[in-house]
Formats: sequence, C-alpha cells, structure tokens
Amino acid sequence: MEEEEEDISGTCEAGGCHESEGSGSPAPAQEQGLSHSATKYVPPQVRGAQEALDDKKREELGRLKKMVNGLINRLSEPNLPSISGQLEELYMANSRKDMNETLTDILMSACVTAAAMPARLVMEHVLLVSILHYTVGIEVGAHFLEAVVKKFDELYKSDAEGKECENLFALIAHLYNFHVVHSLLIFDLLKRLVSTFTEKDIELILFLLKNVGFSLRKDDPLALKELISEAQSKANAVEKKLQDQTRVRFMLETMLALRNNDMRKIPGYDPEPVEKLRKLQRTLVHNSGSGKDTQLRVSLESLLSADKVGRWWIVGSAWSGAPMIDDTNNKTQQKLHIGKVSSKIMALARKQRMNTDIRRGIFCVLMTSEDFLDAFEKLLKLGLKDQQEREIVHVTLHCCLQEKIYNPFYAFLASKFCGYERRFQMTFQFSIWDKIRDLGNLSATAVSNLVSLLVHLLRTKSLPLSVLKVIEFSELDKPNVRFLRQVLSMLLIKADAEDLHDIFGRISENPKLGMLREGLKLFLSHFLLKNVEAHKSGEEADLLKERVELASKALQSKEPKLKL
Repeated sequence: MEEEEEDISGTCEAGGCHESEGSGSPAPAQEQGLSHSATKYVPPQVRGAQEALDDKKREELGRLKKMVNGLINRLSEPNLPSISGQLEELYMANSRKDMNETLTDILMSACVTAAAMPARLVMEHVLLVSILHYTVGIEVGAHFLEAVVKKFDELYKSDAEGKECENLFALIAHLYNFHVVHSLLIFDLLKRLVSTFTEKDIELILFLLKNVGFSLRKDDPLALKELISEAQSKANAVEKKLQDQTRVRFMLETMLALRNNDMRKIPGYDPEPVEKLRKLQRTLVHNSGSGKDTQLRVSLESLLSADKVGRWWIVGSAWSGAPMIDDTNNKTQQKLHIGKVSSKIMALARKQRMNTDIRRGIFCVLMTSEDFLDAFEKLLKLGLKDQQEREIVHVTLHCCLQEKIYNPFYAFLASKFCGYERRFQMTFQFSIWDKIRDLGNLSATAVSNLVSLLVHLLRTKSLPLSVLKVIEFSELDKPNVRFLRQVLSMLLIKADAEDLHDIFGRISENPKLGMLREGLKLFLSHFLLKNVEAHKSGEEADLLKERVELASKALQSKEPKLKL
C-alpha cells in the first residue's frame, strides 16, 4: 500500500506549477459503438411470459389507482390523519415509483382544472403531500413539485385561457407555505414573470404575493426588496404599452405593503386558514422529527431541466437520461480547455491512476493552476456534467490525501466548490464519509491530511458538523478515536469562540441528530479531556478545556426538554 502511494508534490506542487509546452494527453482508447442495427429475436414463449407480466402489472396499477382515488375523494381536514396514514401503508406495500406517479396524477386531475379551485380544497391536498413528504420521504414532494412546475411551464407558454395557471400557482404557493419547497423557487418564478411583465404576468404576481408575500419577506427580505425595485423599473419602462394601468399600480402598492409589513393594505389577505393547517401539520409530523432539512432548495431551471441533468436534490435518485449524446464534442472541448501539458505531468497522472480522460484533465488542471481561484475557474470551464462533475471532488480529495506535507490549496478549492453549488457540498460529504469508513486502510499521512481538510471545511462552514454522523460512537475503534480526537482538538483550538458556538449549535437544532449530539458530548468529556495535560502545554490544555465547555453548552442549548 505504501509503495503504491506517490507524492504529488515531489514532481509538481499542486497550485504552484505553470503549463509547459510539451506533448498533450495520450490519444483516448478506441471507443466501441453500443448501438445494434438489428432487433434482438425474442422466442414466442418468452414473449408470452412478458405479455402476461405486463397484463398483471397493468391490473395491479389499476387496483392501486382505484384505492388512492377513493382516499383522495374522501379527503377533508377532519379525516386527514386517517387518509395520510393509509397512504403511508400503501407506500410501504407498493413500489414508491408507482405510488408517486399514481398520487401525482390523481392530485393533478383533482386540482388543475379550467375553473378556479376553492382555496381550502387546494390547501388540504397540498397539506397531504407535505405530510407524506415528511413521513415517507422527500421524493414524494419532489415528484409532485416537478410535475406541477413542468405543467405550469407548458400551460404558461401555450397562453391557456382557463384558470389552470392560477391553480398550479396555488399548488406551488402552498408547497412553500407547508415547507416542502424553499423560497428560491418562488423568487425564480416571480423574476420570470417580472421579466416579461404582461397583463397575465401581473395577475399571477399579485396572486402569488397575496398567498406567500409575507412569508417571503420573513425568509429573504433582501431578495424581496430587489424584486420590488426590479418590478418598479419594469413598470416605468412599459407604462404606455399596458392598457390596464390600475392593476400595475395595485401590484406596486401590494409590493410596498409587503415591504412595509402592512397587512391591512392587501385586500382579502387572511393568514388564518394556512396557520390552522400548519398547526395540524406540526401535530401529524411531530414524531417524524422533520425540520428545515427536508425543504427542497431547488431552482426553476433545475426542475425544468431535470430530465437532462438529473435530480441532484433527491439523495440516491436514479436517472436514465442520456448525458453523453454529444460526448465527442464534449471531449474535444475539454481538451481545448486543458491545453498543452508537459509529458512529466501526464506521467504523474498515470502513476496516480488517473485512468480516464476526465480524471486526467482534472488532475492536470490541479497541477498547473496558479492558485485555488485559477483552478476553480479552469475546472468550471471544462464544462463537465453530472457524473463527470463529481470526478472533480474525487480527484481533489485523492490528491490532497497523497501529499506528503498537507497542502491547504485543496482545502480552499474544496471550500470554494461547496459554496458554489449544494451538489458539490453533498459530493464532498459522501466522499469524506467513504474515507472515514476506510480509515484503517489509510496511511498516517493521508489521515493527517484528511483531518486538516475536514477541519478547514468545518471552520469555514462549508460542511456542517453532521458530517461526523457516519461514525458509530457506540463501536469506536482505535483509528476512529484517533481521527476524532485530532479533528475535534484542531477544530476547538483553531476556530474562534463565536464560530464554535455556530458550528456546534447547528446540530442542536435538528432532532434527528440526537445520537450524534450525545456521542460528541461523551467524546468531548471522556476521550478529549482525558490526560490532556500530558499531551498539551498548560496554556493549550486550559484553552482546550474552555473550548470543550463552550462546545458542550452549544450542543445542549437548543435541545427540547424531556416531557415526563
């Protein structure tokens, strides 16, 4: 294992080398075509068995649709707990894919009609989705949200005459009201409407602001302020083109009322029904330990292009898209962006087992960049998509662990990517989990580099402390104890007191992280402070004790009191 590891910095220090004129990357291996010109022959008996299976599947789906339809038809506020419970049982007994598709189809048929739907009815249907989103899994809400947004996009572009767009907007608004989706999507929709600013857009903006305006002001006042100023400038620009100026003035007055938090100036505004149903929601999902982490922070663009780029917001989601249709063009572009690199770097890439063009390209960028910002920009210019993009994280982590002396270049680059897009943050978290599970097979240098990288990401809040939940505190072995001691000691000493309170306080808010909190408190008091004077200087030991006390307080500051 030790002989195989090659120090990267010995040949070319990451983030410090310049591109040299030399031979380019070796020609890629010849690709084999996977398309078959002839259709495969299927024997009659096999064909008959497949048809019988298809008939059976259709029959099962028909039966499932009848059951779900019957439950939705009886839906009302008093029997919502009973119906949500029965739907949960159906999710347990059937394929989630079939259930998601069936439930979405039935709800869309019930709520998206040419006539305006009663607000109460829409709220009850969305409340049911939100309860299943919390109790069954986020893929329930994600599937429904994607269907609603795509349907809205289709009808909005076709200039539909009926009230379908308003009904779809009501569904999206209440998905936000019941914390299924983040305000990011609502602002994306409002920006899109403000950018075109037709009479129909003004009506939709008013409809949305009336339903969720004050919640938006609470969640992101700065974004709302920017939207209002954009709408004002747009209204002044198209003042003469619009026939009905009263609606424009009314929209601007509504926006100003929101900015000033004046509910009286919005006619017909009544938060009571939503608040009442939110209380019911809190009662029904209380035991599932749901929190803000179940909100889908997804943009309008991501939802509309989900079939092309995948659904990164659903953990573990499968995808059958075709991202490599223009693979040859992509490869050409990647080589153009990488440019010429020396044969020395290409030889080092091969030694480091960079066995694909994508990995070699990323490796060469890391080795030839001026600094982490230069590397970040060059890696983005490679134009990698989806699975290819994840290789940036894997190669960065691999290179960081291979260095003989820790190089902070990788930590700053990782932090930059975590702040850029949440999907990079998730990939770094999963990759670090893999390394933590494999601590016993890592060299001492690799473990030390992993500790320094993780501490940097925790200090800069690029990753939450919940990244440590992968460690089983009840079954700690020597490598895990050593790793945890190094991470927590370094974090407690290097981070500021205020930052420490935030870092440890964040995991005290989530009821699902109770085991992690208890494990950390026990580890801090038992493993970290034990024989601290023997290993640290007097000044360092005192500081560590003080910081441990601060972290322990932060961990229990927001814990709910036990009800007897």
